[in-house]
Amino acid sequence: MPFIIGLTGGIGCGKTSASKLFTLLGVDIIDTDEIARKLTQSDGPAISAIRKVFGDTYVTTDGALDRKQMRQLVFSDSSSRHQLEKILHPFIFTEAARRAKLGSSPYAIMVIPLLFETNDYDKIVRRSLVIDCDEKNQIMRTMKRSKLNEQEVRAIIAAQLSRQKRLQKANDVIVNNNDLDYLQKQVKKYHQKYLTLSKS
Repeated sequence: MPFIIGLTGGIGCGKTSASKLFTLLGVDIIDTDEIARKLTQSDGPAISAIRKVFGDTYVTTDGALDRKQMRQLVFSDSSSRHQLEKILHPFIFTEAARRAKLGSSPYAIMVIPLLFETNDYDKIVRRSLVIDCDEKNQIMRTMKRSKLNEQEVRAIIAAQLSRQKRLQKANDVIVNNNDLDYLQKQVKKYHQKYLTLSKS
């Protein structure tokens, strides 16, 4: 298993942008959101369990997760959110660990939005990197990217771990309130740090 950095952050903080910049530096990226999408695509491995727990309402006619319906449910009802996480997390963890072992870079970045909400990754993640930004930027970026309204974005932010708690738990933090050039400089700085750490 390589030296693994768990990259996390609230919605709209720039996790995807940061991970793309690490990719350009030759770092293996394991994205748990991408794994979750594969698990819930048409007849994916998690669909039968989702159908069993939530019913046909949350599965599209072609056998995929109805993301819009499910998003509305889980961000208005925390017990449904926990049920969905309980179904998906074991699948996601197994696949993420499998991919990590196949990596070839000196260290790997594992993008885990719920890194601090779940203890699943404690045994394999050696260090955490939080991509952070202020709430105004979070809301603006998410609305622009996801075509959600402000109320929907605020509901998602409220359902996530608070910014303060995330920062308290972080080993490393990149504040992403500026432009892409600034983010790139920060990523390069941490890349050097992680190369050194992975050797020791």
